[in-house]
Amino acid sequence: MQSNQVTDLQYLLNSNPSNFPSHFGLANNHMVTNSIYQFQIPPQVQEFNPKSTSFSSNSTSDEAEEQISIINERKQRRMISNRESARRSRMRKQKHLDELWSQVVWLRNENHQLIDKLNHVSESHDRVVQENAQLKEETLELRQMISGMQISSPYPSLRELDDD
Repeated sequence: MQSNQVTDLQYLLNSNPSNFPSHFGLANNHMVTNSIYQFQIPPQVQEFNPKSTSFSSNSTSDEAEEQISIINERKQRRMISNRESARRSRMRKQKHLDELWSQVVWLRNENHQLIDKLNHVSESHDRVVQENAQLKEETLELRQMISGMQISSPYPSLRELDDD
């Protein structure tokens, strides 16, 4: 393509030539050149001002600030929500801990009662075992006495008692 063939191309140009890359040259007659093409810029396009458009840097910075504000608000709500969740979690944990301590107290009390019952039953058992041993001794002594009486007794009816 020859440079004289591109005559109707309009190019929006900022009034500050320093915004273009160094391989583009901008002369005072507002001709944009590079090594391949040369463009003539009409005067109505040369007066292009980006600050006068609806997409100005103020509106984008306002939008950015609004987005940052929204993000910060979400972070704040999330932080509050997390704190509430942590508080509820601590309360559940404390309630569970209180229930466990209550159960410990109840189980210890029941354990003491069972130990007391066991001690009473053990003491009763020991008394019964002792009494049983005494009764066995008495029974043995009585049998020996009866046995001795039968041998020395002139009455035959006492001997028949021993056979039962």
